Amino acid sequence: MSGAPGGAGRGADHGAVVDPALLDWLLDSDPALRWQVERDLAGAPPEVWEATRARVATEGMGAQLLALQDPDGQWAGGAYFPADFDVHGPEAADDAGQPWTATTWTLTTLRDWGVDAAVLGDTAERLAASSRWEYDDLPYWGGEVDACINAYTLANGAWLGADVSGLAQWFVEHRLPDGGWNCEWVEGSTRSSFHSTLNTVRGLLSYERATGADDALRQARHAGEEYLLRRRLLYRLSTGELVGPWVTRFAYPFRWFYSALHAVDHLRAAALHDGVPPDPRLAEAVEVIRAARRPDGTWVQERRHPGRVWFEIDVPAGEPSKWLTFHGTRALAWWDGATG
Repeated sequence: MSGAPGGAGRGADHGAVVDPALLDWLLDSDPALRWQVERDLAGAPPEVWEATRARVATEGMGAQLLALQDPDGQWAGGAYFPADFDVHGPEAADDAGQPWTATTWTLTTLRDWGVDAAVLGDTAERLAASSRWEYDDLPYWGGEVDACINAYTLANGAWLGADVSGLAQWFVEHRLPDGGWNCEWVEGSTRSSFHSTLNTVRGLLSYERATGADDALRQARHAGEEYLLRRRLLYRLSTGELVGPWVTRFAYPFRWFYSALHAVDHLRAAALHDGVPPDPRLAEAVEVIRAARRPDGTWVQERRHPGRVWFEIDVPAGEPSKWLTFHGTRALAWWDGATG
């Protein structure tokens, strides 16, 4: 790590002390990450981190993404896939991943990075007029049939001020009997998925924050979170075995992939929103996160999710990741501060 040691920081919601050299390394980053480090780890006053957050739209990666928007409000000419995506070409092969450049993923990234919706102007209206899902040519803000895609759309719509209330109700109607969701429900699946459930509860929480969701939506979110907590975020309920090797592999951007870090990151946000302490059933997942921390306090990028991107956001696999280190440090500081 580089960067001269500075004052230790106290996180805004956990009061934990962060190693000074680690904090300086994290602060030496794009505004999209820096403002979050200032707020959640350095304990900076609101006027400091809010000023850095405002820079996301005018500097660095956030400004780059905004500059790539099409005149009709989309990115890459498509809703979930770029306009030139060939469903029969090499980019559609099983091991090719998927493109991450079209509208839904770009909006999700800008929202996650804290861009003010006002910067997007009339994007919601332009998308309503011009963007259609690749699935059945459905209108953008109405969603489609995939729970993960609908969750991103719900969160992005609430952020941009689109009317996505009908889509919100879709999640209540499509929750499976075991408490969660599965993007393969349309193919007949009746068992929830870790990936789909995590993406859904993240979307529901974002919608709730933006709109003050009703009791039915809040109950649906809590049921999805309970689905994960009953499995201690790691295991199959039926056998007690690890649900998959991907649970302990960390990569940023998170995308739609489930991991212990991605799940704890959400459940931290949900607990803070609900005003409740950490659920004790998080303990094993937290220790998975802790075990992945290197002696210098960093977490390593374990892989890159394959697929077309506008530009690389984080380091290559095998290198220490500032984004993962931020999320890992924040998760452990929250847990340790509340349970230690």
